[in-house]
Amino acid sequence: MAVTRLDTVPAPVAFWRRVRGWASSIRWYLTTLMGDRAYDTYVGHCRAQHPDAAIPTEREFWRDRMAAQDANPGARCC
Repeated sequence: MAVTRLDTVPAPVAFWRRVRGWASSIRWYLTTLMGDRAYDTYVGHCRAQHPDAAIPTEREFWRDRMAAQDANPGARCC
């Protein structure tokens, strides 16, 4: 049987590492769901797909995104 990294640390330490990992995953999910990472995702897309295009500032990105949502509200509740 192979010895894993968790087998070599005390149980409380391994437990808190798992809790920290779960908390990190939950934080990632919530920030992605709320759109906090939208600009970072957009910049990554621009650099990969349009390397020669100018990347707008974060302020310009959010202003354009909010203007687009106001112009096309879709199925929003508010």
